[in-house]
Amino acid sequence: MRRAVWGIFLVGILVFGVFAAGCIGGGGTSTSTTSTSKSSTQTSGKVYKMSVVVGPNSPWGQAAQMWADEIEKRTNGKVKIKIYFSGQLFAGKQTNEFLLLSQGVADFAVGSTINWAPQVPELNLFILPFFFPEGKNKGDIYKAVDAVENGNAGKKIFSILENKGVVGLAWGENGFRQITNWKHPIKTPDDLKDLKIRVVGSPIFIDTFKALGADPTMMNWGDAITAFQQKVVDGQENPVNIVIIPYKIYEFHKYITLWDYAIDPLIFAVNKKTWESFDPQTQKIIKEAAIKAAKWEKAMARVGLDDGTSLKILKDEYNYTPKIQDPIRFLEDKGMEVTFLTPDERAEFKARVGGIYKTWVPKIGKDLVNAAVSDIENALGIKVEIPS
Repeated sequence: MRRAVWGIFLVGILVFGVFAAGCIGGGGTSTSTTSTSKSSTQTSGKVYKMSVVVGPNSPWGQAAQMWADEIEKRTNGKVKIKIYFSGQLFAGKQTNEFLLLSQGVADFAVGSTINWAPQVPELNLFILPFFFPEGKNKGDIYKAVDAVENGNAGKKIFSILENKGVVGLAWGENGFRQITNWKHPIKTPDDLKDLKIRVVGSPIFIDTFKALGADPTMMNWGDAITAFQQKVVDGQENPVNIVIIPYKIYEFHKYITLWDYAIDPLIFAVNKKTWESFDPQTQKIIKEAAIKAAKWEKAMARVGLDDGTSLKILKDEYNYTPKIQDPIRFLEDKGMEVTFLTPDERAEFKARVGGIYKTWVPKIGKDLVNAAVSDIENALGIKVEIPS
C-alpha cells in the first residue's frame, strides 16, 4: 500500500480507542464488532476469519484491519477476511484464542503473548520479571526485545507455534508494563509492601508481585477502574501508550514508576492448514502485509519512549504524526510524579524475584531462555543476568 494511502487511513487515529481485556489483562467488556475488508462484497468466495481480543479503535485493532485490508487489496479480493473484534470467537475468554486458532475456528489472529501463554508456556519468556536489560542508552531495552524476536529465540518460538498448528509471521507489541499507585512513589521493593495491586490473571504475575511483597489481586478491567476511583485497590501495572494514557490512569494515581519489568508482544499469525492452502505468492503477500502492519503497531506502542526510532518510522514510512509524542511529559503535565529507577535500584527489584526464575525457567525451557540471553548479548554486547 502506498504511503499516501496509509496516511489517509491513519488520519483518524489521533488518540487510542477503547480496549478489551487482552492488552490490559483479565476480563473486560467492549462493544462486539465485526469488520470485513473494504472490497469484500466485490468478489464471491470464501471469507476467512480473524480473531482480535480488542475493539477496532486501538493500535492493536487498527493494525489487524490494516493487515486484512492490505491482503485483500494485494490479492485482488482473492483473500477476504472478516475480523471478529472484542473476542467474539472465543466468547470473551481470551486465553482460549490460541486453541481456537490452532484448531482452525479462526484462520488469522493478532494475539497477545500473555493470552496465549497458557497454551504456549514458552511465551512466558517475555514476562520473566526484569529479564530485558535497559542498557546504557535510551532505547536499548527495545533493541533487546527486537534482538530476541528476530534472533534464535524468536525462531524457536515460531517453530513451537507451528508445531502446535499456528504459523507466526510478525511481531507487534503492547509495550513494557509500568506500575502506578495513589499512595506513594515506588523506588524499592519495600515500597511495594502490602500495596494491593491489580494484576493480570496469570500465575507468573501473581508470583512476581508476591515475591516483591505486594498484595496482588485479579479483577476484570471494568471493576478495576471502579476500584481505582474508590481507592479499594492501590495500584496497577500496564503499558504507558496503550493503557495508562488512554484510560486516564493519571486521574486516579499520582505516582508512576518506569521499571520496564515485563513486556507483552503481539503475534500476527495464521492457522497452519489455512496457511498451507495458499500458493507461495499469496503467502508472500500475507507475510509482507503482516510485517508492515506490525511495524506500525509496534511503533505506536513505543513512540516517545524509545530513542526516537518509532516516531521517525511513523512519520517517514506511514506519513503519520501521533498527537502525543512525549508521553512522559504528558503524564507530568497531568500531575503524575514520574520515578525513574537507577540501574542499582532496578537490580534490587530483580534480586527479589530469583524464585520466579527458579520456578518459571524450567516451564519456559532453559534452552529458550539461554537463546534469548545469547541473542541480546550478540546484538548489543549486554550480558543478561539471571537472578539466583
